[in-house]
Amino acid sequence: MATERNIIAGMKVWVEDSELAWVDGEVINVGNGHAAILTSKGSKLSIPFSKIHPRDVDTQPGGVDDMTKLSYLNEPSVLYNLASRYELNDIYTYTGNILIAVNPFTKLPHLYDVHMMEQYREAPFGQLNPHVFAVADASYRAMINEQLSQSILVSGESGAGKTETTKLIMQYLAYMGGRSVTDNRSVEQQVLESNPVLEAFGNAKTVRNDNSSRFGKFVEIQFDKNGKISGAAIRTYLLERSRVVQISDPERNYHCFYQLCASPEDVDIYKLGDPRVFHYLNQSNTYELDGVSNAEEYSKTRRAMDVVGINLEEQEAIFRILAAILHLGNIEFSPGREHDSSTLKDQTSAFHLQNAAELFMCDAKQLQDTLCTRIIMTREGNITKSLDPSSATINRDALAKTVLVDKINKSVGQDSDSRTLIGVLDIYGFESFKNNSFEQFCINLANEKLQQHFNQHVFKMEQEEYSKEEINWSYIEFIDNQDVLDLIERKPVGIISLLDEACMFPRSTHETFATKLFQSFKNHSRFKKPKLSLTDFTISHYAGEVTYQANLFLEKNRDYSIVEHHSLLSSSKCPFVAGLFPPSLEDTSKSSYKFSSVATRFKQQLQALMETLSLTEPHYIRCVKPNSGNRPGNFENLSVLHQLRCGGVLEAVRISCAGYPTRRTYDEFLDRFGLLAPKFVGTQNNEKAATEELLQRLNLSNYQLGKTKVFLRAGQMAEMDARRAEALNNAAKVIQRQFRTFIARKEFNRKRRAALKIQCYWRGWLARKLYKVMRREAASVIIQKYIRRWLSQKVYIHLRFAVNTIQAGIRAYFVRREYQLKRQTLAALKIQKNWRMWKARSYFLHLRVATISFQCAWRCRLARKELHRLKLAERETGALREAKNKLEKRCEELTWRLQLEKRLRADAEESKSLEIRKLQNALEEMQLESDAAKALALKEKEANLVLRNKLEVATNQSSALEESYVKIQDLTRENQSLKISVESLEKKVADTHRELVISQNETDERLRKVKEVESNIAQLQETVHRLEEKLSNLESENQVLRQQALVVSPTNGLTNHATPMILQTPEAQQVSQGSQHSMFDSSIDSQIIKVRSNSLSDTKLQSRFSIERQQENQRALVKCVIQDVGFSNDKPVAACIIYKCLLQWHAFEAEITPVFDHIIQTIGLIIEEKDDNDALSYWLSNTSTLIFLLQRNLKPSGVSTTPQRRYPGSVTLIGRMTQGFKSPSNHGSSGTGGTFGAHEGIQQVEAKYPAILFKQQVTTYLEKIYGILRENVKKDIGPLLSLCIQAPRMSRASMSKGSRSPNMIGATQQVLSSHWHSIIKILNSLLSKLRANHVPPLLVCKLFTQVFSFINVQLFNSLLLRRECCSFSNGEYIKSGLAELEQWICEASEQYAGTSWDELRYIRQAVGFLVIHQKAKKTLDEIMQDICPVLTVQQLYRISTMYWDDKYGTQSVSREVFASMKMMMTRSSQNASANTFLLDDDTSIPFSVDELTKGMSDVDLSDVETPPLLRDISAFHFLQENT
Repeated sequence: MATERNIIAGMKVWVEDSELAWVDGEVINVGNGHAAILTSKGSKLSIPFSKIHPRDVDTQPGGVDDMTKLSYLNEPSVLYNLASRYELNDIYTYTGNILIAVNPFTKLPHLYDVHMMEQYREAPFGQLNPHVFAVADASYRAMINEQLSQSILVSGESGAGKTETTKLIMQYLAYMGGRSVTDNRSVEQQVLESNPVLEAFGNAKTVRNDNSSRFGKFVEIQFDKNGKISGAAIRTYLLERSRVVQISDPERNYHCFYQLCASPEDVDIYKLGDPRVFHYLNQSNTYELDGVSNAEEYSKTRRAMDVVGINLEEQEAIFRILAAILHLGNIEFSPGREHDSSTLKDQTSAFHLQNAAELFMCDAKQLQDTLCTRIIMTREGNITKSLDPSSATINRDALAKTVLVDKINKSVGQDSDSRTLIGVLDIYGFESFKNNSFEQFCINLANEKLQQHFNQHVFKMEQEEYSKEEINWSYIEFIDNQDVLDLIERKPVGIISLLDEACMFPRSTHETFATKLFQSFKNHSRFKKPKLSLTDFTISHYAGEVTYQANLFLEKNRDYSIVEHHSLLSSSKCPFVAGLFPPSLEDTSKSSYKFSSVATRFKQQLQALMETLSLTEPHYIRCVKPNSGNRPGNFENLSVLHQLRCGGVLEAVRISCAGYPTRRTYDEFLDRFGLLAPKFVGTQNNEKAATEELLQRLNLSNYQLGKTKVFLRAGQMAEMDARRAEALNNAAKVIQRQFRTFIARKEFNRKRRAALKIQCYWRGWLARKLYKVMRREAASVIIQKYIRRWLSQKVYIHLRFAVNTIQAGIRAYFVRREYQLKRQTLAALKIQKNWRMWKARSYFLHLRVATISFQCAWRCRLARKELHRLKLAERETGALREAKNKLEKRCEELTWRLQLEKRLRADAEESKSLEIRKLQNALEEMQLESDAAKALALKEKEANLVLRNKLEVATNQSSALEESYVKIQDLTRENQSLKISVESLEKKVADTHRELVISQNETDERLRKVKEVESNIAQLQETVHRLEEKLSNLESENQVLRQQALVVSPTNGLTNHATPMILQTPEAQQVSQGSQHSMFDSSIDSQIIKVRSNSLSDTKLQSRFSIERQQENQRALVKCVIQDVGFSNDKPVAACIIYKCLLQWHAFEAEITPVFDHIIQTIGLIIEEKDDNDALSYWLSNTSTLIFLLQRNLKPSGVSTTPQRRYPGSVTLIGRMTQGFKSPSNHGSSGTGGTFGAHEGIQQVEAKYPAILFKQQVTTYLEKIYGILRENVKKDIGPLLSLCIQAPRMSRASMSKGSRSPNMIGATQQVLSSHWHSIIKILNSLLSKLRANHVPPLLVCKLFTQVFSFINVQLFNSLLLRRECCSFSNGEYIKSGLAELEQWICEASEQYAGTSWDELRYIRQAVGFLVIHQKAKKTLDEIMQDICPVLTVQQLYRISTMYWDDKYGTQSVSREVFASMKMMMTRSSQNASANTFLLDDDTSIPFSVDELTKGMSDVDLSDVETPPLLRDISAFHFLQENT
């Protein structure tokens, strides 16, 4: 409460409101014990100081996750903190170690998946966001560590989510304590599946909740010494039996009745039908639930009963009883013949009676007698008394309420050896309705008991907190409700005692019972009598006053045990029904009715429950229903506040307020109130001393200083806030005064500058005006000057033009006269030239005609001589055509032979070679003929050319005699005929040549096609070889897998060897032959020796000597491998030596050899003994190199994988065809004499099964070493990542103004970045070890990629689970650390770091979103596409809701963006994988053997030095020879 001392004007406060419970406001003025307040609703109120609560203006927008962190621990602060968190879907909030869960009324699957359970596993309580898993984990860890039983108490009103919370707790405990399945079901499965069974038989629809638990449930989950679930027990309390026979609209009976009526297969069996026809169900008009199928729920209940362990016979019996109860309800009675007797009303009642008797497996007549009569025992004998119809109806309902079963305890099974357990209590919350009856009385009694336990626990926690901080707490008053409990259950004058007493008297009524209460408790402070009622009474509970109606208290408290009912049901032929009602040995009562008090029995059960809880360490969960309409997103303040009071949360607040409700760490206290004495605080280096002196300076008393916190009394925080507000107001006044001075000075300077500017402009205007006049005068003078000059210039130009015109006319006359003279001279010269030319040309033409005539005559003579030669050439052309025809026939014959050869090629390889030689000879002959034809054609061409030349010479040399003109004409005609014949011959020769060329081209084309066919055949052969090789590989791998499934690998017993294998002797091996394989012997070798024992003695000695020598060599190799032989020329010596020895000993080709087992066992022993990163890096390098050598040089048995050699092509056609028909041949042979060098020189070895198995085992160890190394790095980095996710807080003394020296700033930066430097140091150390051991860069790159992926997952998940990490300053801190990681990645180079930087994309984008400014101005598209394209909507919504700016006070994204995110999440809620916002860690092996082989460079074994241990052994000299 506020006081006048700490209320000042301008203060933010809370005041009561009839609609919102509490509303915020601001104090306007203070006076006369009242404060004038302006509320946020706009109203002005005058409120007394006692009804005002101060409000913290510095609280975070999204509230705090632990309400003990609130500056003011009061009702409105608690209420609005829950409301602000509920608005952001943060439904869980702590109050110390108490969890408050607000029902969201919507599915939030991402909060309860396996990823979330893994995050809260072993997480310290309070480190992550509040969650029900955190409470379950805290109880489980406390049980394991302290070996003490725990209990989790879940309470709340109907519809608050108690049952769902209990399911989640049991789900998490089953996840943590799960064990192997036995009998087709595990204990945790039975515990989880018991919920549907309990809900079916104990839950019903009420006014407030469709699935309200009408009983209390306490589940004891028992654990063994290893923390595994070993058993369970389920106890129920106060089942509402009256609901079986009486319900009100719109409520329903228990779910099991409606489920049974909806069962399609059991309706006819039990003669059921529509629930509307049964009296116990049709009292209400509600038969169906929204979104719930009764038939499906019945199937689920059946399956759950199977898992729980209820066998089919018991299930049938249970549902028979349920059906019998429904039939009992339809039995009606009418008055009988005798007085006060009854009988069945009609045939329908008789039908239902018969059905009920058949279902109970009892006699129908006996059942009717039991319902209609009552037996009274006397000394003389039994007297049978008839019952009237109303009494018979009551008797019927009593029988229906009696037959209730409880089978869950026996079916789950308890562990009698268990010493620890975790109990989960799901019980009804405090109830206060308009009409409250006996059920509400018992429920509120249970809540009073639990509240007392809760108060004691809270007080105990307060004491532990005070003791931990070492402060004095002895005078703190404890608030208890023992007086209410005494009022209800104290003997002999408690309410329950008076109720039992009234029930014992038959004539007692509710009026007499109420009168007795009023007389007994008229002076009790907790008991009141309403004014307007005679039978109602009011009890002041811890949660408020409740008025009870005593009308039905007596009837509901009486629980008669009727002997006839027990006798009837115990005589049932159904073993299950008979077992529920065993016969009583002692029965001396005079009446068949035995009274049993429900209230007393309930009080005893409650007492037993409290005793059980007192033996456990309690954990509390308070469930809250946000609104009465079960609508998501609706938070009703009045309803929630009432539940907080009923749930005891505000009572816990009152307990805290009784002591020191306000506790702050010293740095937080100094951060908040250090401004009250800044000079004084800044000079102190001890925060505790600074806090103490500050409080003394402020004259505060009754505070306590703990080890790490300061504790303040109620009201002191408000007083200090008032002083802080006053100091801030004074500071604001100083700032305002200085600001106003600055504004006034600024205004004065502005006006002064304006005046000066006006003067300046005025003087400038006058000067410009004077300048304008002077300028006009000067311009006038200049204009006059230019006009005079223009007039003079105009006269001068006119005179000059006239003179130039006269001169031009005279000069033109003289020029034209000279030109005429020159023209006449040129014409005369041209006439003379043409005349002389005509004369010379006439002479020349006459001389040329005579010369040509002579030449024609001479050439005709020569042409006749050549005509004869041309005719001879024509005869030779016919011979050429015949040769061409022969060539074509030869080509056709060759083509036919080639086709025949292709068909015969598949039959026999020898005939193929013979035919190839024939074809080659034919081709040679054909080529020779073709060459001869070409030569003959060339000769013909040369002859034709000679004839042409001679013809031209003859023509040129013919005589030009005029007298032989006639002969020349004859020669000319003959010459023309000869030309025609020559042209015809040339045409024939050209045709022949063309045909020859075509024939040659066709031949070349056929040869080319033959070559292509042969090349295709060769390619097909290569493909067939490759396919055969792959097929053989697959067959070998299948054989290996089959044998692995049948044969136990020697490495399975790796850890069971007590001594090193290399110390075994041949004698020891011979002794162990009968039991198991030794290290240097095998069962096959022993069999061979045994078979040869009957042969010659010298052969036996030689074989034994050979085996012993082989074993000695193997011992030497293993002894060398155990030592760290290092590297030779960057290659691991151990792997190279192992491969060389195996190759030399022909181990890969052996069907049986023990050497592989020895090597594998040795590697396994070394890995188990040395698990440091240096040794793991060394063996990672060796195993990877060995895998590379084996993968490259081994091939499965029976497959040829020798690479084909390609020969250079031949120059000639015959050579090319010969090469094309050659089949590929294998070159070289596998052996040990090859050179260890380049990849091309090493031949592949046919590997048998042991070699292939050895390669797989080495691969397994490679993956194992890689996984161990990766997990070691994660273990080293994991604790540092939890420190890197949040910036460490520096003490105020180190951050004060007086201590901000350069050295201090540097030290601060060093502390802030020390964790990141530690991570980088680990990465540098790992990289140096990997590089020093020459691990392949591919493995290094994969390792660092997965390590950075782990860093990304851990940082991102921690960021989403811890609200204090989603701040602006913390984002800057993480961003600086990521920058250091980026620098390390750049320095490590891409060869080793690979895509490590991309693996950090989630945390990089999340941190980038935290540190951007003006988030409220960003749209959702900008955020999802530009800023955070990788993050999902769920992740963005989580970060946005948890974000708070501790540096600049900025807000998160806008409401529109929040609304858009919610819509997108609603649309994607159907996808279960899209609901989670956490990332998964990648634990797979990110490489394959093929990828490793391709990624490694070639290994040259020729330059590997032999280890000194093997140099002196003669058997290993081959290592030095190969080097």
